[in-house]
Amino acid sequence: MTSKIMTSERLMIRHSFRQSAWQQLSLIPAFISLTTLFVSGCGHHRDTVQPAAQQTAPEQPIQQSQPAQPQQTARIPITPVPPGGVSEEDMQFVQTHSPILSELGMATWYTAPYKGRKAANGQVFSDTALTAAHRTLPMGSLVTVTNLKTGQSAAMRITDRGPFVDGRIVDLTIASAKATGIYRAGTAEVRLDVYQTPKPIERGGRWCVQIGAFKSEHKAEKLKDDLLRKYPNANVIEFPGQDSYWVRIRPQGDNREQAEFIARHLRPSESEAEAFLTRLD
Repeated sequence: MTSKIMTSERLMIRHSFRQSAWQQLSLIPAFISLTTLFVSGCGHHRDTVQPAAQQTAPEQPIQQSQPAQPQQTARIPITPVPPGGVSEEDMQFVQTHSPILSELGMATWYTAPYKGRKAANGQVFSDTALTAAHRTLPMGSLVTVTNLKTGQSAAMRITDRGPFVDGRIVDLTIASAKATGIYRAGTAEVRLDVYQTPKPIERGGRWCVQIGAFKSEHKAEKLKDDLLRKYPNANVIEFPGQDSYWVRIRPQGDNREQAEFIARHLRPSESEAEAFLTRLD
């Protein structure tokens, strides 16, 4: 009896095991189907992903506005003249042409404060050259200076700037002063005749205002600071002269109209200081 019961129990367990195995096997297709669907879904997602957009350079940070800085002014190019100031061709040109401009005024003579000093045209100043200084004629202009008292006359080239004294129109080298009979007298009334200019007289040019002479360096520096505040885009310098100090202001672009405006409205604090419009080139 007991043997039959055990046999019956074994049959039931075997049936149950077969049924369970069958159920497990029946689940395999569904598992495979789900796996396939999952893999297929992932593959489709990869195919539809768009490529990343190309990265551009990072934006530059916005720069804060800076206070206006004085514009750097360019150097004035050298304007060479013949050795000795004038050439034979210059002398012949003066003799065969009429002047294009004449000016009357007082002339003086000057010398360099030290050996090797450069004139405003960029060449080394020479006492023995027939040259002169003028405030506004283009550098390298060919002129004659005639002593109205003695009638002595000489041709020369403009290579320097000055004289910065009211009422005087031309400063001569020692050689030019001797050639016109002005050396011993020191000053004389003259007629200045312009025969040739490398650049136009009335148009263009590079201009500035020169102020002086100041006996006090402190007053010159104060004027410089005042001008820098009033004209922030200009170039302003203070420099020593012979026993005095000077201030020069170059407006933006060395503009003539602006320089003339500054010269008209400038009122130096020191009574002996004057403002002179002058051409740099």
